[in-house]
Amino acid sequence: MYKICYFVPETHLEKTKQALFDVGAGGMGDYDSCAWQCRGQGQFRPLEGSNPFLGEAGALEVVEEFKVELVCRGDLIKQAVASLKQAHPYEEPAYEIYRMEIL
Repeated sequence: MYKICYFVPETHLEKTKQALFDVGAGGMGDYDSCAWQCRGQGQFRPLEGSNPFLGEAGALEVVEEFKVELVCRGDLIKQAVASLKQAHPYEEPAYEIYRMEIL
């Protein structure tokens, strides 16, 4: 099992979660579509040559975002990451993948 954590603006919160659920991420036992989320602030500065969804090259941008966490089976992780990247609006989405040990 893996845990996927990612950061996304509210405009794409449901779209990204659904993309992950559609490939089978977020399943736990007899439940599906399982996720945890919280609101926070993210910041970034697009560099010259970037094509930002929000902000302008060279200017620091602070945005309201959600952090989303969900689990994913190992045989689905590559497909889940590909689906997240496709559904996410950012040119370089911020995400983390953790391998989990099941005891």
